[in-house]
Amino acid sequence: MDNEVLKALRERRSIRRFKPEQVSDEALQAVLEAGTWAPTAKGLQDPWIVAVQRPDLVARIDRLNGEVWGHPTPFYGAPTIILVFGTDPAVWPNSLQDGSLVLGNMMLAAHAVGLGSCWINREREMFATPEGKALMRELGVDESLAGIGALALGYPASFPPSVKPRKEGYWRIVR
Repeated sequence: MDNEVLKALRERRSIRRFKPEQVSDEALQAVLEAGTWAPTAKGLQDPWIVAVQRPDLVARIDRLNGEVWGHPTPFYGAPTIILVFGTDPAVWPNSLQDGSLVLGNMMLAAHAVGLGSCWINREREMFATPEGKALMRELGVDESLAGIGALALGYPASFPPSVKPRKEGYWRIVR
């Protein structure tokens, strides 16, 4: 069985080299809207999505995340960063899962509209710092929320040279 969605699932890759050209408004809106259609526990739509394109804020987010990871450019030079926040998982246990589904939808949508993306972690740690909390206020995000994850987003400058084969026994059917 094959169709456009299954093809996109097989072809989407994490992109780690981006062109400096900013993402078009139309493509960005398509990606953001795709995130809003992700399923969420109890239909609560708990995640909050913030797209950042302002170069000084992109650089600041990149630096903060890099300080947590110990990597100088964890967003790989992407011109757009999409942040996903949710209720603190200690308060709403499904927050991580809900935000992860949002990020997954946006990665597939990015691929579908010709953009590249890469899931970036460490937002929870980054936004728990005093500087991270200050950045949340600047972004208009309630400080009680937790960082779930982020996407580096832009036009791909290159693609991974090969694809790892899927491991044997990855899935099974029990009847």
